[in-house]
Amino acid sequence: MSWLAIRLIHFYRLVASPWVGNQCRFYPTCSHYSEQAFETHGFCKGGYLTLLRLIKCHPWHPGGLDYVPPAAHPSKTSAAESKPPQQG
Repeated sequence: MSWLAIRLIHFYRLVASPWVGNQCRFYPTCSHYSEQAFETHGFCKGGYLTLLRLIKCHPWHPGGLDYVPPAAHPSKTSAAESKPPQQG
C-alpha cells in the first residue's frame, strides 16, 4: 500500500502542487515528508506521521525544520547490507 501512497504523492506534485504554489512553511515540504515517512515506516505509521504533519500545516504554526523520525528497528535487509562480508 505504501507504493500507492507514494504514487499519489507524485501525482499531487505533478498536477496540484504547481497550482498551490511554493507556500510550505516546513522543510522538507509536506509531500517530501510524506514520501519519506511511507518509505521509512510503511503505510500505517507513515500515514499517521503524514496526518500529524498535515494537522500542523496552518497559518498559526511557525513551521521550520521537521524531519521524519528514524525507524525504531532497522529492517533485516538493511542490517544485512551493513555487515561486512565474511572471509574464509
